[in-house]
Amino acid sequence: MNSNNNFSPFKNFKKDIPASIVVFLVALPLCLGIAIASGAPPISGLIAGIIGGIIVGTLSGSPLGVSGPAAGLATIVYAAIEGFGGIENGFEIFLVAVVLGGLIQLIAGFLKAGVIAQYFPSSVIQGMLAAIGILIFFKQISHAFGYDKNLKEVEMMASENGNFLSTWFADFINGTANMFNNAINHFTPGVLIITFVSLAILLFWQTKLITKNKVLSLIPGPLLAVIAGVLINVGYGNGEMALIGKHLVDIPVVESLSDFSAKLTFPNFSRAISEPQVYITAIVIALVASLETLLCVEASDKQDPFKRDTPTNRELKAQGVGNIISGLIGGLPVTQVIVRSSANAQSGGKTKMSAIIHGFLLLFTVLLIPSILKMIPMGTLAAILFVVGYKLARPEVFKKMKAAGKVHFSTFLVTIAAICFINLLYGIIIGFIFFLILNKGKLNTAEEINAQ
Repeated sequence: MNSNNNFSPFKNFKKDIPASIVVFLVALPLCLGIAIASGAPPISGLIAGIIGGIIVGTLSGSPLGVSGPAAGLATIVYAAIEGFGGIENGFEIFLVAVVLGGLIQLIAGFLKAGVIAQYFPSSVIQGMLAAIGILIFFKQISHAFGYDKNLKEVEMMASENGNFLSTWFADFINGTANMFNNAINHFTPGVLIITFVSLAILLFWQTKLITKNKVLSLIPGPLLAVIAGVLINVGYGNGEMALIGKHLVDIPVVESLSDFSAKLTFPNFSRAISEPQVYITAIVIALVASLETLLCVEASDKQDPFKRDTPTNRELKAQGVGNIISGLIGGLPVTQVIVRSSANAQSGGKTKMSAIIHGFLLLFTVLLIPSILKMIPMGTLAAILFVVGYKLARPEVFKKMKAAGKVHFSTFLVTIAAICFINLLYGIIIGFIFFLILNKGKLNTAEEINAQ
């Protein structure tokens, strides 16, 4: 076993700097895309990526883990912002929930709650992620076709409403039908072409021809899709196909560090303090973000060739501080995320410096080249999120849960249905109770579940 001195952050720059560049290129479009999927300002995703890299990366004990905005929280964020009054009026209230959620995580870390993931049913967690993948996929259809009218029927898929299941299901069917009809009958040709090309690049970049090539596999597919989308739109010139306005990423142009500070959104504690839903949202954020982080920690440690263990309680503290700071300056909630962590491991990252440097690269991008970010088509981000959504709910996940046995597979399906047809919080609760009933009140450890 190598000594800890061999993993000194300042002795491994030759490995960590190239890895950080790859992680940055993967993170950039995902930060923007997840913010869009969350119904939040695009810059909020970049802020979360910056905080996840610099702050959480510094405080964390995870050697390969990378933190930032996560797709698993997208529906929670979307529902909360809409419930508080929309992006114009509700975002500053939502930020209070992010700060409080981070505070709960910080306290949980001091209470040594890092073992919670070992006892929470994996079938509920996998069901939650699969349901989120399905919702993300459906929410991007209008952007992919270039029909971006704000459909209230479809927004209900992620809302915190109190309708009965039958009424909700009817609204879901009608809203989905309207979405498809409008997307097909009122699509924007320029957007559809960019979406198709971007999706083709993303899918091709996951074939064995690319993944087995040592050079090409280091180039992130999402980055190529973004470049292709920008170039195609530039090629449209000033013609009818050219994309403008709502079909492009909307991010404020920052002239300086002080200007960047002036453009931040800050939490409105005076308005939020009397909102009971703020506290409920904070608890949900803390719970889901902590579970997703702890599961990602387990997966990241398994990819570490040196078999180092991440201290989970320290990780909860780091995530808590990260969410407090992110919420205070207008960022989305952060978690450790598997896509970026895997990219770090596969690119040869050796210490947490690769995650920290990637955060600084995101910061420099926001400060130095915001005008380039404004050229990114929404259709390209929709294509990226299609792939993200599919991966969360891919057929292999269903097969794995089916192989785990009737109890876990049934719980998995019930959790998906409850989240899609009611909302995320109730879906998790229903899935958890359903598992306890089927499993006669017993909570399996992660090791027991994996052994089945």
